[in-house]
Amino acid sequence: MRYLPLSDADRSAMLQTIGAATVDDLFKDVPTGALLSRPIEGLPLHASELSVERQLSALARKNLTAGEAPFFLGCGAYKHHIPASVDHIIQRGEFLTAYTPYQPEIAQGTLQVLFEFQTQVARLYGCEVANASMYDGSTAMWEAIVMGHRITCRNKTIISSGVHPHYVSVAKTMAKFTEDRLETSLPELSTETDAGKLIASIDSETSAVVVQYPDILGRITDLAPIAEAAHANGAILIAVVTEPVALGLIKSPGEMGADIVVGEGQSIGVGLQFGGPYVGLFATREKYVRQMPGRLAGETVDAEGKRGFVLTLSTREQHIRREKATSNICTNSGLCALAFSVHMSLLGEKGLRQLAQLNHARACEAADRLAGIPGVRVVNDSFFNEFTIELPVEARPAVHHLAEKGILGGVSLGRLYPSADALQKGWSLP
Repeated sequence: MRYLPLSDADRSAMLQTIGAATVDDLFKDVPTGALLSRPIEGLPLHASELSVERQLSALARKNLTAGEAPFFLGCGAYKHHIPASVDHIIQRGEFLTAYTPYQPEIAQGTLQVLFEFQTQVARLYGCEVANASMYDGSTAMWEAIVMGHRITCRNKTIISSGVHPHYVSVAKTMAKFTEDRLETSLPELSTETDAGKLIASIDSETSAVVVQYPDILGRITDLAPIAEAAHANGAILIAVVTEPVALGLIKSPGEMGADIVVGEGQSIGVGLQFGGPYVGLFATREKYVRQMPGRLAGETVDAEGKRGFVLTLSTREQHIRREKATSNICTNSGLCALAFSVHMSLLGEKGLRQLAQLNHARACEAADRLAGIPGVRVVNDSFFNEFTIELPVEARPAVHHLAEKGILGGVSLGRLYPSADALQKGWSLP
């Protein structure tokens, strides 16, 4: 907890300097109904440091953390073992910052790390170039949609029903402030993806098609036909990958024709951390590199011919570009990107494949066991480490009952799609 040393006189002087009469003037743009008119009930106005520490520790103990119970959660957030060496390296003095230097060429080590990170992401996604990371997977997906708008000069994006609903929600929120039109739909509890519907819906007005791989129900589809249909209509294909470990076994989206591949890198090197911080991954074709958001570290040589690194592209609004910027992402998730890169380096290609094989084998074992329970249906006929089952009862109460027993037993689709009655018995499990 931070210690705030300002006195009343200090606050008055600051308010006078900025031309505000009271602190409340700083919140005048907040709707009246959203402002509290009195202190929060049950929360003391002040307490000793020892008392606050005890109260917060008691609250923290109510959490059931991933490492303390059987863990079957997924849906975009995954728990894999992270070697202790990852934490050791990212806490070194030269690395322990989430920020990127504003005089980057001075920080050669930081730039080299970003360069290696970009190389890893590009190879993992099957693309030619990757940036130095985004905030998270959902904002990376939105940036890809806007990038597609710039490339095609169109504003209609078709989002597959298999894309994570939280990612879709972020895109819808951002689209309120742009001219982008988003076409979305709800998934069906079936073994087949909506690839056929997507292909049929692509027309000459389509800017981009967004597909998750594997999708929210764990299903894996061939992206090549979708890419071919998109390209035939002058559109691009955006692939979203929420579980990068899957690419240790299945073909990369870039190999199947995806023009932009984005996703979440959390499952490699970055803990769950109760929802963040995470790290967004973003890669594309080289011909689109100048439309790519964020930063790009590049390799060069100095005046003496020695290998060095530079900030090759940085088309953010803070770097003079202003309204011409390709992104308003203010910084990259540098420390989380480093953790991803360190873990990937420790695994190597062979280790990543072994990790993916282990995940898939355990998932197959779980699916077989669950399929043997009367009334339970495994929806998928293909999956990596995540699949969907249909129960004879509503899934949400079942998940809550397991939590009471100390088991984190998957994510109910009713939680993700609360208004869709047809999905209330669906249950996503990794």
